[in-house]
Amino acid sequence: MSVPKQRKTKSRRNQRRSHIFLKEPFIYSCSKCKKPVLPHTACFNCGYYKGREIIDVLRKLTKKEKKQKEKDAAMKERQEGKEKQEKPLTLEELSKR
Repeated sequence: MSVPKQRKTKSRRNQRRSHIFLKEPFIYSCSKCKKPVLPHTACFNCGYYKGREIIDVLRKLTKKEKKQKEKDAAMKERQEGKEKQEKPLTLEELSKR
């Protein structure tokens, strides 16, 4: 078995190991409920993936939880509708006020 002629320095060792580290996973927000989701996976909160419902989340819930979840979803849709209806003021409207 061969023996190295010269000792590897700490600097060389650390340079070699510089690429060995944990990377932070990429986390996206769900397009439907805005919760954090890993890429290429269905949302566990709402069950949607790429704008389509893949998992029926409400099926597994009790009657009381299902009613609350539906109420929250309806409230969120109403809020989004109101935000879309609000138009930014133009220069003419600003000058009138």
